[in-house]
Amino acid sequence: MNCFTFYSEKQCFSELFDSTDGEEMEEENVVRYTEDLEMNPFDGLPFSSRYYKLLKEREELPVWQLKYAFMERLHHHQIVIVSGDAKTGKSSQVPQWCAEYSLSDHFQHGTIVCTQTHKHTAMWLALQVADEMDVNIGHEVGYVIPCESCCNSATFLRYSTDEMLQREMMSSPLLSNYGIIIVDDAHERSVTTDILLGLLKDILILRPELKLIVIASPQISSRLQAYFSSVSLIRVKSKYQMEVVYTCGIQKDHFLSALRLLFEIHNSKECGDIVIFLACEQEIEKAYQIIQGEGPNLNPDLGALVPIPLYPSERERIFKPNEEKPYKNYKRKVLLTTSFGESLVWIQTVAFVIDTGIEKKKVYNPRIRADAVVIQPISKSQAEMRKQLLGIPSGKYFCLYPEEFTEKEMKLLPSARIQESNLTNMVLFLKRMDIAGLGHCDFIDRPAPENLMQALEDLDYLAALDNDGNLSEFGIIMSEFPVDPQLSRAILASCEFDCVEEMLTIAAMVTAPSCFINPPQGTEEIAIICREKFLHPAGDHFTLINVYNAYKEASTNAMSQYYIEKWCQDYFLNCFALKIAESIRAELDDIMRRIELPISAPAFGQNENVMKIKKALLSGYFMQIARDVDGCGNYLMLSHRQVAQLQPLSIYYNTTRIPEWVVFHEFSIAENNSIKILSAISPDLFVELVPQYYFSNLPASESKAILQEVINHLSPISVTDKEQKANSEDKNYEKYLEIPTEQRCIIQ
Repeated sequence: MNCFTFYSEKQCFSELFDSTDGEEMEEENVVRYTEDLEMNPFDGLPFSSRYYKLLKEREELPVWQLKYAFMERLHHHQIVIVSGDAKTGKSSQVPQWCAEYSLSDHFQHGTIVCTQTHKHTAMWLALQVADEMDVNIGHEVGYVIPCESCCNSATFLRYSTDEMLQREMMSSPLLSNYGIIIVDDAHERSVTTDILLGLLKDILILRPELKLIVIASPQISSRLQAYFSSVSLIRVKSKYQMEVVYTCGIQKDHFLSALRLLFEIHNSKECGDIVIFLACEQEIEKAYQIIQGEGPNLNPDLGALVPIPLYPSERERIFKPNEEKPYKNYKRKVLLTTSFGESLVWIQTVAFVIDTGIEKKKVYNPRIRADAVVIQPISKSQAEMRKQLLGIPSGKYFCLYPEEFTEKEMKLLPSARIQESNLTNMVLFLKRMDIAGLGHCDFIDRPAPENLMQALEDLDYLAALDNDGNLSEFGIIMSEFPVDPQLSRAILASCEFDCVEEMLTIAAMVTAPSCFINPPQGTEEIAIICREKFLHPAGDHFTLINVYNAYKEASTNAMSQYYIEKWCQDYFLNCFALKIAESIRAELDDIMRRIELPISAPAFGQNENVMKIKKALLSGYFMQIARDVDGCGNYLMLSHRQVAQLQPLSIYYNTTRIPEWVVFHEFSIAENNSIKILSAISPDLFVELVPQYYFSNLPASESKAILQEVINHLSPISVTDKEQKANSEDKNYEKYLEIPTEQRCIIQ
């Protein structure tokens, strides 16, 4: 039975029961038809009363009017682009229609997957869709996000982050388990989304039965049509017309202007929730604390302001709203977010949107291997999406900029992040896909050449590439780990140095959000005293191990979840971040066991173990070495002449024990040129582990001269051994350099 037969039967049944001639039907036929209508075709069980209630709400969505047009396009076309305004129901209804379509042929071509940019969106949508379809979450409908899978063998519709679908391609390059792939929020142009679209373009040719649905904003739909050439386009429009209010001029302080307007709206007694788009995540935290602090000063008759931070970078909420004070009226939610946080706003009661119109974004600089901060206007497409978040007809959209600012300063579309990001992870993945014959990727926008070359160079230094520019055995194993290549290289080195357990903990802690929270005003000194309990003299990496071990011990002894959260609160630790670290560590441990890598017994606390951990760290992070040039904590990067300061959370901050040489996890121009998560090392240890051809390519500097002296003072035997090894490496590297760049970098 094809999909059109299925729907025509359903329509006939509806007409049958609406007919005035129903009395002429035999009673048993009425019962039989009633039973047919009440059975859920996806699980064979009767529909609940809630299903019909939600069905009425679904039928009110703007996208519902295009259901049968969509089904027809899906039947006749391999690629369908659904271009629609925000809050029209695309992300929840289109996957359900695809499931109905696939049910008609018994899923013979595979199941359905719908990718999301944000993990919280994937979870929320899966829960909503399972409820609307009247099936069980984790059974017929599920989700797959980093460190968590809520699916089983019977799941026919799954929501997934684009990152997880990309990782699935490493074991199933043609994604043969799926008959329909839905790429949602394509307008956000994340690196992973662009890679997926590029690879799917080839996969669709190899699998003619596979269908692709791309859901995006209207502003990018024509670009996608040209990219995929012969495709069908469906346009969904919002049902609300909102009032747009512009300011007379540019605001001197957009942050304070936004908060001032927030309190004016609240005091005006107009009902409805509020969304504020700020410039960056630091402003979200600052606004959260200010709104929380103003809570006791608000008129109780107006109700409470409940700030809710929404971080597009998937950070967890650090503080909980203070809802202890009784209020006579309702609680007004204030959603605080920033660029690309539009898809995180799901509530239907938004009456006001406050838009600052600017963003502080990080743009990767390959020369210094760090992100720089760029302050710029948002795009016109982003502004348009923010208008559509209003959930009521009388909503207002406040622009804290003049109307002419939109035309003169805003670009039509945001920049593709593939042109502004560190591409080392992307190149490693595409090299892995090249093994399966899918290394060619037709990008919508080509990556920056200097970013690509820096990524290839870094992978070569990490021994992830062979002399022909293909993945080495090391590189293949490194690609199995869902962490940065430098970190995966350090994990592999820990197998050699017998410190796997400790390295997995470090990897989990640096990958998860920061475990330390900014203490509330007036508690800074208490927070410092609490943090001292975890400090380790060897450095920040070792301090993180102490934090994790203490958290695990507290969890083991805890009588309830409340006790764990209370323990974290007492020590000014982020409980959500530690839970994420625990999940990441478990996933890394599973990967180690799956690919049968040796796991040594834990030995943290032994002096020898400290040196082993530093060796493992240096094996992956030898490109991130800095030297204190004046004894005052002014660190100069070894690979370039950028100067950095210590981050305040470092154990070396405000101490007299400032190490001369350090290995660090991250360097950020965005946060006052600071280096984060660092540990002391010795020059001898560095020259022992650094690849010779990396050292020879370092620019001349005082630091390099000091390291050269260390090499010269090694024993003759050591020098001979090192020279032989260096000559071998140099010859291999020279051979590699002789290969034309276009052959080494088969990424288009």
